[in-house]
Amino acid sequence: MKLNFNTYRDKVYACWIGKNIGGTMGTPYEGKREMLDIKGFVTEEGVILPNDDLDLQLVWLMAVERLGIKAIDEKMLGEFWMSYIGPNWNEYGIGKINMQAGILPPLSGDCYNDWNNSNGAWIRTEIWACLSPACPDIAMKYAYMDACVDHGNKEGTYAAMFISAIESAAFVISDLRKLISLALSQIPETSRMAQSISKVLECYDSGMDYREAREVIRLMNADIGNGWFEAPSNVSYAVIGLLWGEGDFKKSMIYAINCGDDTDCTAATVGSILGIMYGMEGIPKDWMQHIGDGIVTLSIKKGSTFPPYFPETCTELTDRVVKIAPSLPIVFRKNIAFTDGADEISETEIEDMFAPERDKLSGYFFPWDDSHTKELMSRRPNSFTIDSAFLTVTVSFDGNPEIAPLGTQNVHLRLKNNCYDFGDIPYNLTFRWLGADGFTISGPRFARLLNFTTHSDAITELDFRITAPEQIEAKNRLVLEIVAEGRPTVAYIPVLLLGV
Repeated sequence: MKLNFNTYRDKVYACWIGKNIGGTMGTPYEGKREMLDIKGFVTEEGVILPNDDLDLQLVWLMAVERLGIKAIDEKMLGEFWMSYIGPNWNEYGIGKINMQAGILPPLSGDCYNDWNNSNGAWIRTEIWACLSPACPDIAMKYAYMDACVDHGNKEGTYAAMFISAIESAAFVISDLRKLISLALSQIPETSRMAQSISKVLECYDSGMDYREAREVIRLMNADIGNGWFEAPSNVSYAVIGLLWGEGDFKKSMIYAINCGDDTDCTAATVGSILGIMYGMEGIPKDWMQHIGDGIVTLSIKKGSTFPPYFPETCTELTDRVVKIAPSLPIVFRKNIAFTDGADEISETEIEDMFAPERDKLSGYFFPWDDSHTKELMSRRPNSFTIDSAFLTVTVSFDGNPEIAPLGTQNVHLRLKNNCYDFGDIPYNLTFRWLGADGFTISGPRFARLLNFTTHSDAITELDFRITAPEQIEAKNRLVLEIVAEGRPTVAYIPVLLLGV
């Protein structure tokens, strides 16, 4: 697949301009639950309203620039949350106080969280899509890692995966219905998110007016409990704007905002998707002139970084994103090149975008590779993952990571051999618990982690049972030491149990 670099850059720039237009136009109506009838901007020309939808993505850009894309995971994004993001609204605050207590993502988004079906994640997906055009599996992977910090494995995360898939694929697919269908196939069909989008499509195909479709979705999701801030309905309102707007930027934006609820988010996402699909030619010149090129931030703790590191214009943001993107196909073994010539994209290549388990260079399938979304989504609930050179360890609990005096907690380990990176080698593993004074731990002391040629999954699953003494702390930090015979790196897996 060959992508013209200038066309790609134009689409990235239009994405951010569209995001700013929607955020500024929609913000004055945020939280209004009734059906609206807006006509356009109510802000003065030259005024850009700040929006956390864009703010947080500037922090993710800085993380990628400083560390490189391969170093980014949910735990690292959690660290950047703590350093650079100020607000403690709803799921933002819950994710942060969970991390302050020592709870790692995605547990930080799962535990004690009544807001993980809400909007805070799907509104910040453009950075992952723009860094990985025509690679929705990569965009979804990082959207998942991003979203799970404060949304865990719930509807807010499914929403982020859905939107990031549309945005990444929109760089090479201009058929909106196809984009929606392909993205829909990537999230659990039993999720409320998938069911809501399917209902929108059903309403559209029946010839229903967009106002009627909005009411159908509102009633369908009235039980979720986050009021105007829940993800399934708000993403559906953005999709309503896109479908009934029929590619017209102004009509799509106004329809999405007229649906009410989290209007800055729905409008900003409509603007970014249409920006990617059609580039700057699709952005109305009068609306572009109304907001200009600047970026106004609200949520970033700028004093935490020196020198100032965050883009102040959409032009600067675009330049920094497109500087990184050409390296990603090499890092992720994608058969994509940026050129000065015309786009060269076959139908087979478009279909292959949504077959991430296939290595695009060799055509072989790698069952052990968990880089794609379906593997991430198959993780057990109440879990977190630690990568340690030759193996990846996923730790999961029965319920929240907590324990009572004289109580028990079951800990399940899933060990995956990183054969792809370190050779097709099996390992003998030994286990030792540290910091467990007073605790009784039953479980294996030895296990084998087989290689791909011996065991098709190259995965070992183990169970430990932890019993607490009569006196415990508010935070009980245990560490599991895993040694592989013949390897110099020792894996240390933190297991934090909150006293209850």
